[in-house]
Amino acid sequence: MSASITRATAGRVLRQLRHDRRTLAMLVVVPCVLLTLLAWIFDGTPVFDEIGAPLLGIFPFVVMFLVTSVATLRERTSGTLERLLTMPIGKLDLLLGYALAFGLVATVQALIASGLAVGLLGLDVAGPLWLLLLVAVCDAVLGMALGLFVSAFAATEFQAVQFMPAFVLPQFLLCGLLVPRDQLDDVLRWISNLLPLSYAVDLMHDLTTYEEVDPSSWVDLSVVVLAILLALGLGAATLRRRTP
Repeated sequence: MSASITRATAGRVLRQLRHDRRTLAMLVVVPCVLLTLLAWIFDGTPVFDEIGAPLLGIFPFVVMFLVTSVATLRERTSGTLERLLTMPIGKLDLLLGYALAFGLVATVQALIASGLAVGLLGLDVAGPLWLLLLVAVCDAVLGMALGLFVSAFAATEFQAVQFMPAFVLPQFLLCGLLVPRDQLDDVLRWISNLLPLSYAVDLMHDLTTYEEVDPSSWVDLSVVVLAILLALGLGAATLRRRTP
């Protein structure tokens, strides 16, 4: 593994994103607009405090999944990725470069959205604020990692978008936001236990309810981190070196 190659790959991706103002606007503005709209809709009610924190993780997760999968697929279909793989560049170097670039963007996105929710929109958080920020960042990075992984299975950008219902919506429906997970049918609860977003939402719920961090919260956070590493590992396995 070469740190210089990883940094060079990350720098190239970041430069491309910097010149793509629409993508940057989607990454930064969309989660903030959705949170603001949510706070506006439920103004004067306790609903925003109840679901605001979980959605603070879900919105960046969804946006990063969509942007990363489409951007990485564009690299594949344009031939850029294949040309890079014909050079003496390790697959791990390349993947870590992509992960570092999109991970930095995900971190900025999550921090801005969290600052808006807590600072301007008045989201009430009982637990440590730093842990809320950490979970929001991890959720955004999780969306990035899954986006890198699923991009290998799409042939067009439209197909990449179609993967969102398959990978994102089931997690949204079963994460406990709409119906508490302990009230789900046994089969649905078993499926929910396999989905990483469920643990992120559980942790967000705990942070809005309890001042002290429960030991189970660290287990939930560990599951999210392991899911990120697993998705990145699967993403590395989908990179194929081809001879032109």
